[in-house]
Amino acid sequence: MKTMNKPVLVTYATRAGATAEIAAAIAETLAARGCTVDVKLLKEKPKLDGYAAVVLGSAIRMGAWLPEAVDFVKANQAALNSLPVALFTVHMLNTGDDETSRTARAAYLNAVRPLLNTAEAVYFEGKMDFSRLSFLDKVIAKMVKAVEADHRDWGQIKQWAGALWS
Repeated sequence: MKTMNKPVLVTYATRAGATAEIAAAIAETLAARGCTVDVKLLKEKPKLDGYAAVVLGSAIRMGAWLPEAVDFVKANQAALNSLPVALFTVHMLNTGDDETSRTARAAYLNAVRPLLNTAEAVYFEGKMDFSRLSFLDKVIAKMVKAVEADHRDWGQIKQWAGALWS
């Protein structure tokens, strides 16, 4: 499906802001292709009426999409399955090209993949900025020996967004 001049929703769940910045880059790339783009937090429970396509993303916590992202997919499954949908996941672990990493990345979508079988999915490395984490997330980050770093590949993100539905 060509989405040029069609309204696209880019919606996301984030905890520390890195996923929001990726969503903004995706929206900017789609807008440059001629799409009308709205960017909305999933916590706002955006309506899908009037959109020709949806890009849906989430950060990973405890090995899965954030609860508000999963809840949104569950609540809007029928509408999402009637539209072109692309999923993006932002993570800092399991970044290798080995079977173990690929399997772990695929598991991030366990709660939503069965509901959106045909959605394209991509995994982007994220950013760990301890200053933007809640106390609980800081504790979790220390438990998994997270390191402060920004591994987002803006070229990869824009290339993926630029190729959506073309």
